[in-house]
Amino acid sequence: MRQFTAVVNPTAGDSTGAATLLHVARLLREAGAGLETEYSDSLAHAQEIARQAGERGRVVLAVGGDGMAGGVGGALSGTGTVLGLVPAGRGNDFARALDLPRDPAGLAGILLHAEPRHVDTIEVESAVHPRTVVLGSVYAGVDALANRHANDARLLRGAASYYAGGLRAVTTWRPADYRVTVDGEEHTHRGYTVVAANSPYYGSGRLIAPGARVDDGLLDVVMIREAPRRLFFTLMNELKTGAHVRRPEVRVLRGKELRIEACRPVPYGADGEVEATLPVTVRVRPADLPVLCPPAAPGPGGPAGPDGD
Repeated sequence: MRQFTAVVNPTAGDSTGAATLLHVARLLREAGAGLETEYSDSLAHAQEIARQAGERGRVVLAVGGDGMAGGVGGALSGTGTVLGLVPAGRGNDFARALDLPRDPAGLAGILLHAEPRHVDTIEVESAVHPRTVVLGSVYAGVDALANRHANDARLLRGAASYYAGGLRAVTTWRPADYRVTVDGEEHTHRGYTVVAANSPYYGSGRLIAPGARVDDGLLDVVMIREAPRRLFFTLMNELKTGAHVRRPEVRVLRGKELRIEACRPVPYGADGEVEATLPVTVRVRPADLPVLCPPAAPGPGGPAGPDGD
């Protein structure tokens, strides 16, 4: 029977992490699994707890949102330690990409019985963060600013906080000139954002990269060009279904490594946690992390966009 160490972010989802874990923990223990719980006081502390648990041969459960999943998963990438997710945050986008059940019984069943599935991770390098590994996406531009606003929100939760943060960010954003180099090929781009996506989702269920898969060894690079603000708000609404990739203002490329540069200090983020400014280099790490999830998590489907494969 599996032995688990749950690493809890006490502040995720307005302190719902511990409460969410209680329901799952009862089911795990009733099934005969071992479970110990550790509370982190920072992301770095959570990563250290996870590494130590992995060294003892335990399955590590990241309890929290995408920042916790990305931070803990990144720390375990390449170590062979098996990761499980107990989604309890604002967005839970990587759990969504893995098609994890939301109900405690379904999630406990996956954690107890699923075979580990090896997924890709993302290595991020910049002057501020020499080497960071995350799971879902790296985004440079207006969405990084929107994510900052969403994290600062006190009265709104979930998708509403991201939508409000997006509105606030777009009203003040000036399109930037980017240079995006994908597998050695340079592309110029003027617009709102560049997203390197391992997961189809970001921003609490927004389908930024419909063609992205967590285990294909590639990153989907989504670039939204300069457009009237009114059209950009329409694009934001289309992120609910992924229909935005059909518009000429949206370009999608695929590759294993990319570098994003800009004409001015443009902010970037990764899995809701890393905050810095461009330039940044991003690389996929294929099949680098075993995760407990359904054996064939279906992607949302949809086209990859005009420049996609």
